[in-house]
Amino acid sequence: MTHLSSYIDHTLLKPTATEAEIIKLCEEAKKFRFFSVCTNSYFTALTKEHTKNSNVKVCTVVGFPLGAMSTEAKVYETIQAMKDGTDEIDMVINLGLLKAKDYTGVVRDIASVKNRLPNNVLKVIIETCYLTDDEIIKACELSIQAGADFIKTSTGFGPHGATLEHVKLMKTTSNGRVKIKASGGIKDFKTAIEYIKIGVDRIGTSAGITIVTGK
Repeated sequence: MTHLSSYIDHTLLKPTATEAEIIKLCEEAKKFRFFSVCTNSYFTALTKEHTKNSNVKVCTVVGFPLGAMSTEAKVYETIQAMKDGTDEIDMVINLGLLKAKDYTGVVRDIASVKNRLPNNVLKVIIETCYLTDDEIIKACELSIQAGADFIKTSTGFGPHGATLEHVKLMKTTSNGRVKIKASGGIKDFKTAIEYIKIGVDRIGTSAGITIVTGK
């Protein structure tokens, strides 16, 4: 199995995050060889600066954490993140459109962001805690239709994060067409391994160091 640290997007998305904390996050990511550092878009340029000359990627969340802003706002945030040096975008799906069965609107929202990322990875956060199984299936299908590279469980700001059952459903629905990122509530080695065993390709967590060291 690939080394555990290479699955981890080392994450700090709290509204109270400071520049000093983001710099510390970057230093930790380099030390433990995590796949990426994942932050809010305000910190993208800072993250890029403090991960340069390393293999650590820069990941930026867009439309976070609600997904309910205009598509145009998500696109603008994406464009700015690209200018600031991001490698990957994690965008939040518009749950209201999904719940209203405005599937054309959901696809447009995602595709409008993906169209700004010709060579960069797009992960679509479907926020499974708010969805029925049928809605999870639909959200996965629409994300794939719109060009997503990953589908992701959660923002970590909802009532609960990833569950093994939801990830299995996402894996079955996607059927290898996209990758899966599990996030929200993954705090220890045992849990992380359980998700990897069922086929996730990335784990979003603020507990990366605990996961890989057991401390």
